[in-house]
Amino acid sequence: MEQEYNNTHRKNIAIVGAGASGCLCAYFLLKAGLEVTLFDIASPLRTLLATGGGRCNLAHAEYDFKELAKNYPRGEKFLYSVFSRFGTYETIALFNELGIETYTQDNGRIFPTSNSSKDVQKKILNKIKGCHFIKEKVSEIFHLENGYKIKTNKADYFFSDVVVAVGGNKFQNQNIFKNLDLNIIPFTPSLVGLNSRESFKEISGVVIKNAYSKELKLSDDLLFTHFGISGPLAYKISSYRTKTSFPYKLTFDLYPAEFDLQNLLNENPHKELKNIISTILPSGFVKFILKDLSEIKAHKIDGKTRDFIFEKINNFESTIIGTNKGEETVSAGGADLNEINPKTMEAKKYPHLYFIGECLNIDGLCGGFNLQNAWSTAFVAAAGIISAQL
Repeated sequence: MEQEYNNTHRKNIAIVGAGASGCLCAYFLLKAGLEVTLFDIASPLRTLLATGGGRCNLAHAEYDFKELAKNYPRGEKFLYSVFSRFGTYETIALFNELGIETYTQDNGRIFPTSNSSKDVQKKILNKIKGCHFIKEKVSEIFHLENGYKIKTNKADYFFSDVVVAVGGNKFQNQNIFKNLDLNIIPFTPSLVGLNSRESFKEISGVVIKNAYSKELKLSDDLLFTHFGISGPLAYKISSYRTKTSFPYKLTFDLYPAEFDLQNLLNENPHKELKNIISTILPSGFVKFILKDLSEIKAHKIDGKTRDFIFEKINNFESTIIGTNKGEETVSAGGADLNEINPKTMEAKKYPHLYFIGECLNIDGLCGGFNLQNAWSTAFVAAAGIISAQL
């Protein structure tokens, strides 16, 4: 049996993982005057630098907490309690407090006015200088009678409270909970490009604006790549289909707006077909779907050919055979939400053990939703710890 933790260090708190959720939780705890130790083998907030294409998509301008929670394929109901306490309004106020002004794009995505993830990283880290940072790899966590032991590649450490804030892949690879009775949902890639059976190398880089996925009833931009499809719509699909076995078929309406193809042909009888269809879709893609029909004049198109073209636009099919390894931005899976108290982020079986951010079985769509999960769960966990210390 592990040795008993020394009660004299009751306010000594460990955070495992110095990513977005871990560093924000540290900020809230430090403000309350508590001791905080951050563990991470990598540099703090390293993963934040790539978010939002380097501009740091901090949040999304959805201020109704229930509507906000709808953007999470896993975790929606769990997040009602979390977002009702710390949602988009609170996030914007927080970053103003940190000296980070924000602006909102037309699509609702919220960015720092500096458009710089590095600037956000610098300002957050400047606020948590009071942390004790240990650059070691955590391998195991042990539950003791009055606290927890953290075992790293170099030493053992003892704390009253532990906050787990590691990202999805680290969470899985480190296997740090093998000594604890916790249900961990297996990890699968989410927000990732999809590999297709069909070759789209010829149109790699072509973007279809506002394409519509018929099976999932989702719309967004679709990017064709050398391996298949990517971009916002593919990411949404990958998020909702994380548990779907490969292969599976997708059907897209590539021009959902109403249009009369026959009328287009009638109005341009002497134009080549490729030039007519290129008025509604990218020319490179038009040549790809029309092939030998590209240079035929409109007046020579019969009804059968017209229907074939319409079908290619409104029912474009692709068979998905896997995900594009290395492109994953988020993982689905993690700590089972049934085992976590949403009012404190504390494990129900283990007092003073908290879970925040991506190590929970929560993942959101593109648009600032995954960082919102990080900020909000960090706040709720810190509030739970502070309340328990009073």
